[in-house]
Amino acid sequence: MNRARPRGGLGRRVIGGVAVASLLSATMTTAAARAASGAARRAPFVDRASTVTAAELGGTWHAGCPVGPSSLRAVELSYVGFDDRVHLGTIVVNEAVVPEVVKAFRLLYLASFPIRGMRPEAAFGGSDPRSMAADNTSGFNCRLAVATGPPAWSVHAYGEAIDVNPVENPYLYEGRADPPAGEPFLRRTPARPGMAVAGGTLVAAFSSVGWFWGGRWSSSPDYQHFSATGG
Repeated sequence: MNRARPRGGLGRRVIGGVAVASLLSATMTTAAARAASGAARRAPFVDRASTVTAAELGGTWHAGCPVGPSSLRAVELSYVGFDDRVHLGTIVVNEAVVPEVVKAFRLLYLASFPIRGMRPEAAFGGSDPRSMAADNTSGFNCRLAVATGPPAWSVHAYGEAIDVNPVENPYLYEGRADPPAGEPFLRRTPARPGMAVAGGTLVAAFSSVGWFWGGRWSSSPDYQHFSATGG
């Protein structure tokens, strides 16, 4: 959701296609494997990246942000909804991570992993609470991290982090679920549709492209949060 970008970052892991297939095969449940098999009957996966302007970024960008509009891309992606139907959504990320993002979401699509919705946070006026309350999967938003200590940019402000299904995967902050509707999902077992769990489809998809999962943070796990840097 909104952890600070660590200085210097962490190296990204690059894993070949064979390793990705092996990883997903080892981590998907029997039900997910059946869904992946059935995905062959779905429409082909769509991914289209386009440039964005400051006007299109709306309330998610302003002068002084660590990256400018020219470094960002709006990526249109296919996803499977909770209604088991195919939808097209858009997520804004840094141009440098577009290939990784496309690969991860292609794997989720092939596995029929459900996503509630996918709209740029500009649609919510740049309000992260509003986006999370809508269970919206999102990427770029130029904002500070929610953390103790000196103010620091969130990794989202660089376009190198994505929050997936925030209600099903809340951020545990000061003992409370963020968003509040995620309170029932602080209990992480049994796994329910759309959840990020260790060894599950969502975590495996992002791990396969070298991204890190905030659900592994010990003090304040951020189950919705995936980032290229670990922050």
